[in-house]
Amino acid sequence: MARSRIVVVGAGFAGVACVRRLERTLSPGEAEILLVTPFSYQLYLPLLPQVASGVLTPQSVAVSLRRSRRHRTRIVPGGAVGVDTRAKVCVVRKITGELVDQPYDHLVLAPGSVTRTFDIPGLAEHGRGMKTLAEAAHLRDHVIAQLDLADAAAPGSAERASRLGFVVVGGGYAGTETAASLERLTTNAVARYPRLDRREISWHLVDVAPKLMPELGDRLGRAALDVLRRRGIEVSLGASVAKAGPEDITLTDGRVLPSRTLIWTAGVAASPLIATLGADTAKSGRLVVTPDLRVPGADGAFALGDAAAVPDLADGGDGAVCPPTAQHAERQGKAAADNIVATLRGTPLRPYVHKDLGLVVDLGGRDGVSRPLGIDLRGMPAQAVARGYHWAALRTGAAKTRVMTNWLLNAVAGDDFVRTGFQTYKPGTLRDFEYTDHYLTPEETRARTAPDGG
Repeated sequence: MARSRIVVVGAGFAGVACVRRLERTLSPGEAEILLVTPFSYQLYLPLLPQVASGVLTPQSVAVSLRRSRRHRTRIVPGGAVGVDTRAKVCVVRKITGELVDQPYDHLVLAPGSVTRTFDIPGLAEHGRGMKTLAEAAHLRDHVIAQLDLADAAAPGSAERASRLGFVVVGGGYAGTETAASLERLTTNAVARYPRLDRREISWHLVDVAPKLMPELGDRLGRAALDVLRRRGIEVSLGASVAKAGPEDITLTDGRVLPSRTLIWTAGVAASPLIATLGADTAKSGRLVVTPDLRVPGADGAFALGDAAAVPDLADGGDGAVCPPTAQHAERQGKAAADNIVATLRGTPLRPYVHKDLGLVVDLGGRDGVSRPLGIDLRGMPAQAVARGYHWAALRTGAAKTRVMTNWLLNAVAGDDFVRTGFQTYKPGTLRDFEYTDHYLTPEETRARTAPDGG
């Protein structure tokens, strides 16, 4: 009997958890496992702000997919750009640019999400994201470059004001941590710039919502707000960006902020790959799936993570869907693997059920706000819980060692605030990293996979 071919799309928390469970559960004779991903690492996304701020090195949060004694998955170096669920073919754009058709018996869609943007003039050209390792590295170089250039500019000049003005859009988990981490970077760095005054540096956190991090509740949201304002970060709620220019940013309340740094973290949207299926999606754009993670009407296809609207049965199941967090994605990956194994072995599939364990937010230094298991924490206890949780969640001993070493080294020796220079010739804006125009339409996908080639 021929082996089943299982194709997993995406090497985030969901995709990697699925692959690892499949490798541990299925024998090599039962199935061939393929993982479609442009990089042979899993990015530990929650620690990305610490890469941008220089607390951690990029390699420490890029967890190798090959460092496992059980590793037997074939990694396809590229990204899925189209899926024909009737022909059971996944179209992959390899890192060389070549398009290849990858047949499958079982498909796991875990392509994750992209930065959610809006039709705001200048956003694509001047906005910077925080979704990838390259973006974090570019952002660190860019921020330090602004300090270097401001130091050389005339005191009181418009150039100096715009180079020392930093704006973060998005008051959720990612935006709050990014603003807090990078503010500490510039505050600590300014001591090495005798021509600069710390009071010249301005940080703004902007969000259209009326509250900061509403998922943490009112008390912890206010605690985080107090921490940011105590550090001098101006927080503007109920506002967003109306226009972004090369030297200033106009807010919807009419204010014009001198700034050459716009960091956009205002939410995420499901990967454009989802639109190529022609399947039902929720209002959020995420793929509609059954409680056991199957895609209705698509034989052998499962979807999970940020790209799927998975019913939240632990929250009553009354139309609620699981939030796009790492803890849900990882557990959904394991559940999808178990259900694929059940399909292959003819046993019943199980619905996905998981009670949210809470959120942890590391604000840098001795500051943090966390709600593990419904318990409100702030300050050092919250930060200790946040770092302890992230350290324990890292998948390999090598990653744990690198992260702990980086934390200790940064605490003892601090930062040298140097630019690598590798990013000098790339702007590093949203349009340089999102690649949302690389996907096929459903018609283009079917034209490739049709038996007659059209």
